[in-house]
Amino acid sequence: MKIQLIPVAVALLILSSCSSQKAEEKAEESDKKTTEVVNEKPVEVKAKLLTSSDFAYELICNGTIVAMQKADLRFQSQDIIRKIYVKNGQRVRKGEKLAELDKFKLEIAFLQAKESLERARLDLQDVLIGQGYALSDTAKVSHEVMKIAKIRSNYEQSENNYKVAEYNLKAATLYAPFDGVVANLTAKEYNQPGGDAFCTLINNYTPEVVFNILENELPFTKIHDKVIVSPFSQPGHKVEGRISEINPLIDKNGMVKVKAVLTNKDNTFYEGMNVKIHVQRLLGEQLVIPKSALVLRTNRKVVFTLKNGQANWVYVATEQENSDSYVVTEGLQAGDSIIYEGNINLAHETKVQVQ
Repeated sequence: MKIQLIPVAVALLILSSCSSQKAEEKAEESDKKTTEVVNEKPVEVKAKLLTSSDFAYELICNGTIVAMQKADLRFQSQDIIRKIYVKNGQRVRKGEKLAELDKFKLEIAFLQAKESLERARLDLQDVLIGQGYALSDTAKVSHEVMKIAKIRSNYEQSENNYKVAEYNLKAATLYAPFDGVVANLTAKEYNQPGGDAFCTLINNYTPEVVFNILENELPFTKIHDKVIVSPFSQPGHKVEGRISEINPLIDKNGMVKVKAVLTNKDNTFYEGMNVKIHVQRLLGEQLVIPKSALVLRTNRKVVFTLKNGQANWVYVATEQENSDSYVVTEGLQAGDSIIYEGNINLAHETKVQVQ
């Protein structure tokens, strides 16, 4: 008895081919339309009306905070420090007293210089009287005669000594030359100041941020462009500033140095702090969508629009982007309502409800 195996194998092959063809058709239909998911309860989403708005082109780079004003303050003499009025981290105003030296020797030197100047002035008058000039006629004395009289009376040297003694006495008290914060204060009372600076005064009310950009990014960076700066230690804290200076020189690495001025009202930024910078420049009105509104389906960019309580699948094309937005060039138009939250698992014509 012969067993008919060939017809059975042919039948199995036909059935397998039909099943494979149906699976491919089903997958293809899924790619084109996606599987329509029927939900008993509408998916909660957030949507917004698409309108043309200014789009900010963005460069992202790292930089360093630099104080607008910074000065190392020193005493002019090495007398003992009598009193220190400030400490590190303390904010001071311009003209505020920071510290002072023991002034005993300086005051004595000043009085001696003052007395010497008075004697020289009397000697000068005697010399002029000897030349036939009255005390009331000193304004009529010629330049050459007055020069000789001052040399003979030692007046000019006495006057210079007086000015130096007066300056040293005033310099024995250290004042703040501008508003700022005291830093690097290590000196102690009843000790000599030493060779190092007594302290450093930093004006960080409006600090600068210094950063480098590439040569090919220079056309997109202009004076007064906006920058958003955030410390690496506090990425959520963002402060706005404006570009104040672009160095007209490209270094050997193809980089250009740029400076921007910030505000530091809450004293978040410190001298030398490393920060992240977003340089923004407005490129005019564009159709701008949030990055959260765009999802990938079958490796293509998709945005869901809201119409009649349903999410509609729309293929889009984008051009520029920044940290939170895309510019849409195809697929959408002004007036469309786009879904920007709750769209991750949506399918075409899914019923949705706007929160």
